[in-house]
Amino acid sequence: MTEWLFQTDSYLREFTAVVTKQIHDENGLVLDKTAFYPGGGGQPADTGIIIVPNQEERPVIKTRKEGADVVHILAGDLPEVGAKVQGRIDWDHRYALMRTHTALHILCGVVYRDYGALVTGGNMEPLKGRMDFEFETLKGELVSEIEAAINQEVAANREVRVKILPREEAFQIPDLIRTKINLLPEGIQQIRTVEIVGLDLQADGGTHVRNTSEVGTIKIVDYKSKGAINKRIYIEVQ
Repeated sequence: MTEWLFQTDSYLREFTAVVTKQIHDENGLVLDKTAFYPGGGGQPADTGIIIVPNQEERPVIKTRKEGADVVHILAGDLPEVGAKVQGRIDWDHRYALMRTHTALHILCGVVYRDYGALVTGGNMEPLKGRMDFEFETLKGELVSEIEAAINQEVAANREVRVKILPREEAFQIPDLIRTKINLLPEGIQQIRTVEIVGLDLQADGGTHVRNTSEVGTIKIVDYKSKGAINKRIYIEVQ
């Protein structure tokens, strides 16, 4: 079972770990701990390198979840089980995703606070993303209002807090799930929450910045209808 270091410290760029398993059919490794985010919730997986002492660096070209483990897909030979290695994530890629993910939570928080609209979907890549909401109508004037409001929240320098709570305690939080469908399986007993203090609090497994001021300017670059009560908003982070 891999210890997910990224869940408590999104800013951790390097770490030391031990190889616990090799997966030869995809040239993958499982480590006892990792800072590599394996993807999920619309956030892409991290890339980077694995450094084996006295050997060449192995690029990490992909990561994925396998139960409670994170599988690191490498380019190059696999280090042996029991070997101590150093992991180093691609920080520019990760930090861009952190800013983008927090920007989407700001958007979600503002839309829910001001219009009561739930999220029906979303996705992101570095410095751009989209989110779908339960809006019957979405016009240019409303989009301009939303863009102004989300950038006010960026400028408010709101702290972003991460906690891991027992399931029973977490589900006592009002409106913890902001998606139309609750995507948290019944078997998960520890729930990770991300709070933008004074704006938004919801269950989330991804990586975020510590303060909204790190996000930068959020631009709504497009919007479109995806159904009778499903409207999509596209953002870019600058």
